[in-house]
Amino acid sequence: MRIQLTAKSKIIGALITMMLIPQAFAKEALVDSQSELPDAKKSEIGEHIQTRDLTRIPEGEFGDKVKKGYALFVNSQSMQGTYVNNQQNCVNCHMQAGAKANSAPLWGAYMAYPAYRKKNDKVNDFYERLQGCFTYSMDGKAPAKDSPELIAISAYSYWLAMGGLMDKHGLENQPVPVLSDEMLQIGGNAENFKMPKAVAAQLPMSKRAKLPGRSYPKIPKAELEPSLERGEIVYNSSCASCHGKSGEGLKEAGVQYIPALWGKDSFNWGAGMHRVNTAANFIYENMPIAKGEQLSYQQAWDVAAFINSHERPQDPRFKGDVSETAKKYHNHQGYYGKVVNDKTVGSEAF
Repeated sequence: MRIQLTAKSKIIGALITMMLIPQAFAKEALVDSQSELPDAKKSEIGEHIQTRDLTRIPEGEFGDKVKKGYALFVNSQSMQGTYVNNQQNCVNCHMQAGAKANSAPLWGAYMAYPAYRKKNDKVNDFYERLQGCFTYSMDGKAPAKDSPELIAISAYSYWLAMGGLMDKHGLENQPVPVLSDEMLQIGGNAENFKMPKAVAAQLPMSKRAKLPGRSYPKIPKAELEPSLERGEIVYNSSCASCHGKSGEGLKEAGVQYIPALWGKDSFNWGAGMHRVNTAANFIYENMPIAKGEQLSYQQAWDVAAFINSHERPQDPRFKGDVSETAKKYHNHQGYYGKVVNDKTVGSEAF
């Protein structure tokens, strides 16, 4: 049966294709001294790994977990009302289904954990890093450890990482080794993490957390202090056509296919993307979608400031006082707790 697509549907399909090709926390664990992300330079083709084509996901129980992880990652709204409370999908911040280098790819994160995070002041396994994404970026409730959802996303992340590493080191015709659910959730930076000898010989633990392309490359600091007024001009000319005049994103038949950047459907005040520097790095590298590097550094800083000066869902660590929350958790480049247009940002959070 042939399906006839309208022009609008084709555009939507193309955008989605480009995007597809990063136990609830106890309240006392939600501590954050908000240190900036480590410096990372942009990797070039040949430096970073190339992930395997999705058609190479194996059949069987392990392959089913990988496929489920991919499906949850690109359509996180399937968990709406259970673990997701906004209109975001993981793929919104981690482009090409978490495979794109220089866009905080899943494979880079997987090989960096276990690792210490100031976000909750302890060493985190990979599954705990994923839980943080649900709590903040998805404004939801994190799935419990050993839940099918966390196991599946961990399996998909591992498959991307190990398949790419094996191909890079001469094992392109071999299947990715199967790991237990427990090992999948720990991450690739564990001392007892098993990998093929050819890969292990080239990737000691000292290098696993520093894979080229693992982050959003840092752009130079703005020559001028980021301006909300200039940022609004950039937003209206370069962003609003996709993300909406009021940052609401775009929907088709009730399905959000371009994410909201502020408001009730966006990430909350605890998510990393609410930081101006993080958003500026992401925007410069990835926006407009499938292009990137179209704005100047100054424009990226300005529009990141404009976007992140708007209200969004409340920080999960909020206990009734915006100023106290800001003092404890927001000592960084952001607007939470600051006065913009005569209003304290965060005081009207959703």
